[in-house]
Amino acid sequence: MSQSLDINQQIDTVKERVEKVLLLAKSLGADGAEVAMSRQSGLSVNTRLGEVENVEFTNDGALGLTVYCEGRKGSASTADLSEKALTQAVEAAVNIAKYTSVDDCSGLANKDRLLFDAPDLELYHPENISTEQAIDIAKACEEAALSADERITNSDGGTFESFEGFKVYGNSHGQLVAYPSTRHSLSCVVIASDENDMQRDYAYSVDRQFNALKTPEFVGQKAAAEVVARLNSKQIPTQKVPVMFRADIANTLWGHFIAAISGGNLYRKSSFLLDALGQEIFPDFLTIQEKPLIKRALASSSFDSEGVATQERNIITNGALDTYLLTSYSARKLGLETTGHAGGIHNWQVSANGGEFNAMLKQLGTGLLVTELMGQGVNIVNGDYSRGAAGFWIENGEIAFPVSEITIAGDLKTMFKNIVAVGNDIDMHGSIQTGSIIINEMQIAGN
Repeated sequence: MSQSLDINQQIDTVKERVEKVLLLAKSLGADGAEVAMSRQSGLSVNTRLGEVENVEFTNDGALGLTVYCEGRKGSASTADLSEKALTQAVEAAVNIAKYTSVDDCSGLANKDRLLFDAPDLELYHPENISTEQAIDIAKACEEAALSADERITNSDGGTFESFEGFKVYGNSHGQLVAYPSTRHSLSCVVIASDENDMQRDYAYSVDRQFNALKTPEFVGQKAAAEVVARLNSKQIPTQKVPVMFRADIANTLWGHFIAAISGGNLYRKSSFLLDALGQEIFPDFLTIQEKPLIKRALASSSFDSEGVATQERNIITNGALDTYLLTSYSARKLGLETTGHAGGIHNWQVSANGGEFNAMLKQLGTGLLVTELMGQGVNIVNGDYSRGAAGFWIENGEIAFPVSEITIAGDLKTMFKNIVAVGNDIDMHGSIQTGSIIINEMQIAGN
């Protein structure tokens, strides 16, 4: 992945354009403006059964701007950074603002919340990988899966991706910040079958650094092990039992929690956690810390998408809710201050009180281990939870047999309070670093 300009030159060029846009917006009567641009380039390769299925080169990005005129807001975007195109975009945004309603809560983030000097979080680790190398990596990953077990009978392919890019943000408070980043990933999806059943599963690895990825052999063999373990799954009777969400699935529970404490849902009164600040939402052993400035981490950023400085904070302390997740707009709607969460969360770390995966199974005893969830049956307004699931039935702390075609149900507020253990088998793949979670009882709908 060679580029005509190095990343710093590209950033400097975009910064110049951003400054021009801000000056132009001011000259056309905007009393505030903000401009953001992200650009990404890279390579994605997909192989299936040893043949190249797809090779895709990406080089795209767009500049988006928002202007504010006496409480009115207008937005426009352009992928063309020529003087003429930028002028047209600014004129369009200013014209749009003339026709929108006045909203006292709109506007730039307060200047005292902004970050004017972004630290280097070491998110940029480019790797000059040729198309041939990328194909070899994807093929090796898939081959490792196909040769791991004779019951692996088909494949949806191996995929290798490597991207680099940058983000630039500026506004009329005089802020102009940027950072480059990279992301490399490797995945494999395979199908296993025997005379009685057919199953599909996958494995993957992702990191800022190419050299930190799991090897193609590891990812392929893990995909094979996952899918073979699911063969000859059974239904189980309808019952109430303890349920353990494996670490890579447990982050979905935190995703529902994030939605419930996000400002947009709160000011619209569309959350089951309205007025929950200071309340004990989880058991008192549980603490969630947010650490946005971890070097090389996948969800690190020193500023949010409004330019607000991110900061280390507790989301949950000993079970109690310390903060909502607010943008400038939602904070004003609620009469609060922004928390720097425009654009999402940053490296949540969930405290553990349980052991490794096998120790967590022992603690579960007899119940259900969930390794896959299906459907969208979650209502953030009232907390109702009902999703299709698959996994394994656990007897006396040991895996007894795979389970499929069931539904698990409850309500999130009760589920959160009934968490009895969080493991130290931390899944590091995303923005939420959590171990497996045991909930002491849920309703299982089976046969």
